[in-house]
Amino acid sequence: MTTEPAADTGGIPSADERGIPSNGAPDVPSADDRGIPPYARGYERFPGRIGRTTAESERAWPRERRAPDDAPNIVVVLMDDMGYSDIGPFGSEIPTPTLDRLAAEGFRLTNYHTTPVCSPARAALLTGLNPHRAGFASVANSDPGFPPLRLEIDPDVLTLPEILRANGYATFAVGKWHLTRDALMNDGAAKDTWPCQRGFDRYYGTLEGCNSFFHPNRLIMDDSPVTADEQPDDYYLTDDLTDRAIGMIQALRANDSRKPFLLYMAHHAMHGPLGAKPEDIERHRGRYDEGWDRLRAARLERQIADGIVPEGTPLPDRADGRRGGVPAWDSLPVETQERYARFMEIYAAMVDNVDQSLGRVLDVIEALGELDDTIVIFTSDNGGTAEGGPEGTRSYFSRFQFQPGLPADWDPDVARDLDLLGGPRTMIHYPAGWGMVSNTPFRRFKGEAYAGGVRVPFVVRWPRGLRRTDGDDGLRPQYQYVTDIVPTLLELAGVRAPAERQGLPAQPIDGSSFASVLRDGDTPSTHPEQYTEFGGSRGFYRDGWKIITDHRPGTPFDDAEWQLYHVAVDPTELHDVSAEHPEVLRELAAAWERAAWANTVFPLDDRILAPIRRPAERELERPVRLLPGTPRLERYRSSQLIDLRSFRVDIELEHVEGADGVLVAHGDQGGGYSVFVEDGRIRLAYNEYGVLHLADGGPLAAGPHLVRLDVRWLPGFRWELVLSVDGWAATSLPSVHMLTGMAPFTGIDVGRDRGGPVHWELFERHGSFPYQGTLRSVTYVPGERADYDPSLVAEVQRDAALAYD
Repeated sequence: MTTEPAADTGGIPSADERGIPSNGAPDVPSADDRGIPPYARGYERFPGRIGRTTAESERAWPRERRAPDDAPNIVVVLMDDMGYSDIGPFGSEIPTPTLDRLAAEGFRLTNYHTTPVCSPARAALLTGLNPHRAGFASVANSDPGFPPLRLEIDPDVLTLPEILRANGYATFAVGKWHLTRDALMNDGAAKDTWPCQRGFDRYYGTLEGCNSFFHPNRLIMDDSPVTADEQPDDYYLTDDLTDRAIGMIQALRANDSRKPFLLYMAHHAMHGPLGAKPEDIERHRGRYDEGWDRLRAARLERQIADGIVPEGTPLPDRADGRRGGVPAWDSLPVETQERYARFMEIYAAMVDNVDQSLGRVLDVIEALGELDDTIVIFTSDNGGTAEGGPEGTRSYFSRFQFQPGLPADWDPDVARDLDLLGGPRTMIHYPAGWGMVSNTPFRRFKGEAYAGGVRVPFVVRWPRGLRRTDGDDGLRPQYQYVTDIVPTLLELAGVRAPAERQGLPAQPIDGSSFASVLRDGDTPSTHPEQYTEFGGSRGFYRDGWKIITDHRPGTPFDDAEWQLYHVAVDPTELHDVSAEHPEVLRELAAAWERAAWANTVFPLDDRILAPIRRPAERELERPVRLLPGTPRLERYRSSQLIDLRSFRVDIELEHVEGADGVLVAHGDQGGGYSVFVEDGRIRLAYNEYGVLHLADGGPLAAGPHLVRLDVRWLPGFRWELVLSVDGWAATSLPSVHMLTGMAPFTGIDVGRDRGGPVHWELFERHGSFPYQGTLRSVTYVPGERADYDPSLVAEVQRDAALAYD
């Protein structure tokens, strides 16, 4: 007798093996009180009763995930590079009526501290972890291969939106993210660190650290780039972010009347390049003609009168600083004063516009009847900046360079008419003198451990849960830190963090809630000590004492660098008392060392952007063929095809008579290049950080062509560009400054120029100027690296280390 082989059931027990007769009825009794036999599968989480028919069964639904009935909405507004004194509640002359109202009804933390730069502050704010533990010792624009510079939030770290979403909140974010390292911002990269994968239901903004306010580079909606062939003439980024935030709130309330929400508004303002709407700039005309010295003194006077800083607080010397300090305003030529005043008018207009933005959002929440049930926090990621240099710049990406060995003829500025400043044709930043004013009354700037880099304004309001008592002025001088925001909000909202994330035990939060400080102004600080480190500059605060190193890159890291300040009586850090209190200095230096080991601060690196990268990034340097209709490439991905090297661009097309348009464009008004056909002639445009060079290649005949742009590196950070048609050199630019650093900021576009644009007059004539012929493809072929590329040495070191391992 032949036996049939058993059927392959993929490991699932057969009906006979499970005791089920052929008629489908079980012949064993039920093993639980829900009527479900023990061999049944798929009912494990069902709380009701199951029979063989619906008549014998009881319906049940999973418990709805709802926040507590009294859970407040939460709005967190995070500014970028805005110093301590730039808003009305902290002494500014800039009108900020919305913030004035919040401060009048809420609380001002006058001794709130953050990190020296943006990505670490954002990581700490959203996780409650110290920035190095969160993987962000620096900005998300490097990847040297050490724990404090992972530049990705680890899988076992919970974020504020993840915690709130697990407790029944809707979670929205708009604006700057900058918590995804640059190599992961492109469309082919893993999105584990993008906003929607880190807890936000909706996101609209940019993953980058800065942007144009008129032609933003690569806006992201949730997980996908937004493609806009043309921007409206009156487009302004802050307004766009505000519209999107309001839309998210309104969409939620149209579908759920009770669900509380988190709105994280991370503005690109006030980061360079600065830009503002003409009508906003006009309101501030003439306000800054008297200059930064008088303005700084006036801000300090208001701060003292309002009780923000103690009577008798002195201002730091204007000459203090790493770059020779700030000149006296009255020593400047009248023409220079006029330009510098215009820079600050633009900056003030941006602050003004953000206050309008917040007012619009709060008006909507008030119209919904929920304003008093909404916690509103307003703060900044770090202090005001000196990135514009002593003179300021009208060429932001030329000034904003970290390349070693730039030649003497490298110009960090370009000439621009005064009336163009702050508009879409300029990439500007103010001079360090206005950064000094921004940080009144403190020393130094963003990127440093001094108070000017890490003390910023903080306003919070929640009428239903945090009412001021009679006689309470709402000022809270207790030391608090950015990691305290998460635990404070969780306590106020009455929710707990999950114990796990994706099956991993969640890392503990470093911050401490300051809800008790808000409720009672006599309560001591809940954060008595804190370390700081960025780029080798270090600091440690404990109970009114603070040590700082003013570390200079390339010098040894040793204890001789430490300075000691008794900030309880010397808040502007003017009197180094290390000689008088050596025992305090030794104690705090040892405490910094312990904190550094406990928070993955080591190894120290005083290079702001280390040139070494992980080997996997070499994939971005491979030749790439782009077909018509390809979405614009992301900035960093595009840069790896051209940065500090020779490269070739092959453009295959079928030209027809009268078919004009852009064939390829890479960049914007801050620097870039494009190849286009206009009036039947093939042309090359090169924007050298704001200086436009044009080369005419002559008529382009009808028919198939291979147009080639050959770019060859030259000594002194320069390029030679040769444009050829079918092997014949048509035109060239023999020597121009190479685009490097963050330029070109806008990525590669084929078939039109959707960016900044590269060639402004061409844009005025034709808009994005789509090519009307048949574009077959555009192929980029990276070539030889320049011998001054610092990554060449770094890669030799990296590869040697990998071989040793």
